[in-house]
Amino acid sequence: MTRRRTRTHGRGTAGALTGVLAVLGLLLTLFAASPALAAGYRYWSFWDGAGGRWAYATQGPSTARPADGATLGFRFSVSKDAAAEAAQPRAAADFEAVCGGTAPAEGKKRVALVIDFGVPEDAPAGETPPQGGPRTACAQLAPAATAAEALAEVAKPLRYNGAALLCGISGYPKTGCGEPIEDADQPKPSAPAAASASASASASADSGSGSDSSGSGPSAGLFLGIAAVLALGSAAVWQSRRRRR
Repeated sequence: MTRRRTRTHGRGTAGALTGVLAVLGLLLTLFAASPALAAGYRYWSFWDGAGGRWAYATQGPSTARPADGATLGFRFSVSKDAAAEAAQPRAAADFEAVCGGTAPAEGKKRVALVIDFGVPEDAPAGETPPQGGPRTACAQLAPAATAAEALAEVAKPLRYNGAALLCGISGYPKTGCGEPIEDADQPKPSAPAAASASASASASADSGSGSDSSGSGPSAGLFLGIAAVLALGSAAVWQSRRRRR
């Protein structure tokens, strides 16, 4: 009878240990995923103005072939890489407003373009948008031309990376291409504010105190939770070995 109780208790301890390890694995998975959820990107997004409303394009400019009467939008900003969260062009998707004054030509299609260079807060360090508001232009080109060709018709020079990602329009920005930006939801601080925040963070690190209000890293509670689970797992292993002696 004694041996049966011991074996039953051992199986129960093993089951508890398995559950503890499963919780620990979940916590570590969440910890590893948390930085990716907070990241945004500085990039040119591409939009389709079908029906007078902007919709996140499902193709890239190099493969999309707009029809005659299409409206295309491009917006430079720091935002999430998702249709519901990316910043839209700040001008209306209105073909007539852009191309109404351009007469149709035989064997050509007309494509309206809205090019929004964004706001100074989203500009890379040392650069500013070429103009404050969106630029509009009407491109006339061959029926089979792509959106990239329409853009090149009115907004050279264009810059692409090795993966054919659109990096710059009319020379803006001069460098960078879709780089990840942490805490894209937070306002970008001015240079003095950023320097002050950096100095404050250094002081906190030196003193061993202070809190991280940026939200870009894991919270202290997460570390404490992982430590507690590890402690429980160690105790369960020790208890199991002690019972077997």
